[in-house]
Amino acid sequence: MTMEDDIKPGSTGVETNAADAAGPTAERSTFQRILTVTVGPIVAAFLLSAIILMLVGVNPLTYYGYILERSLFSGLGLQQTATRMAPLLFLCASLIIAFRAGIWNLGTDGQFLLGAVISAATAPLLVGVLPGWAVLLIGFVLAALVGAVWSVIPALLKAYQGVNEIITTLMMSFLGVLLASTLVKLAFRDPTTTVPQTRTLPVEDRLPRLFDTSISSGLIWGLVAVLLVHLMMTRTAFGMRLRMVGANPAAATHAGLSVPLLTMATFGLSAGFAGLAGASEILGVAGNVRANWDPAYGLMVIPLVFLARFHGVGAIVLVFFYSALLIGSESAARRLGVPQDFTLVLVASLLICLGLGEYIDQRKRRKER
Repeated sequence: MTMEDDIKPGSTGVETNAADAAGPTAERSTFQRILTVTVGPIVAAFLLSAIILMLVGVNPLTYYGYILERSLFSGLGLQQTATRMAPLLFLCASLIIAFRAGIWNLGTDGQFLLGAVISAATAPLLVGVLPGWAVLLIGFVLAALVGAVWSVIPALLKAYQGVNEIITTLMMSFLGVLLASTLVKLAFRDPTTTVPQTRTLPVEDRLPRLFDTSISSGLIWGLVAVLLVHLMMTRTAFGMRLRMVGANPAAATHAGLSVPLLTMATFGLSAGFAGLAGASEILGVAGNVRANWDPAYGLMVIPLVFLARFHGVGAIVLVFFYSALLIGSESAARRLGVPQDFTLVLVASLLICLGLGEYIDQRKRRKER
């Protein structure tokens, strides 16, 4: 075969050589970008957290070793990690809807707790009256409805008055947390206990476990929720309309879309999934709600959704690792005396490093252009 045979019709040797030269360059550019915006910041965040641990007299290798051993390398720890994922996945679905549609729903904690309280108050009363599956279904439906209803005021103010939803959703979140605690102490309090809490749903009436493990089947429903939401927002006409409203409301109006109604729909769907997150925690794991209980899962999930760039599969991966950090840090806190909240320090370090990596990458790309 001659050199001429290697050159396709319509091409030149110069073009072929240019393509060959561009290939490795493009590959190097992609590799460097991955190092800058992903791998590098993650390594830097763990190193920064290790320095902080050393400053307070804790061996970082021992600390990270306990986290891995407790959350991933033991059967019970892995089951606890998987179970912890369920409510976080529903919250990811909630926030992916809102953020992809350009809405800042920062009220998920209030919506989560109100959904948890209504399901905890309703489900035990229906045991023995309705079949088990119907009890769980009603608990989930009521939780979703309560979460959606709690978002109506911010939705109306945003849709028809243009009020910043960051302020209104945060205010409604604080009110929702306080209202949930008040309901537990008064209207929904279990009269048979001295500790203010709702009635307890029996273990056998909660969501079934997966196989012979302690993993709640809420994990499966959480995975399904995230994947369905991802497909809805990226592959359907309805999702495209929501994204168009968030990207350019004026263009959406010009295209004949009802921006206020789509804004209301975004709030309702997002808050509904936050309510489902609360129900999955109660109907799958806890069985009741105690007064002043507030895990603040909503605020914890926000950075995960941003790190995943609103991608469903990426969010699932990050939720898994974050759940492992939560479970492992509980063990490390008991063994090493490190506060369990140090996990938040690690997450904050990761966000800072990722932000710096993104800034460096943007500057490089501007220089190249």
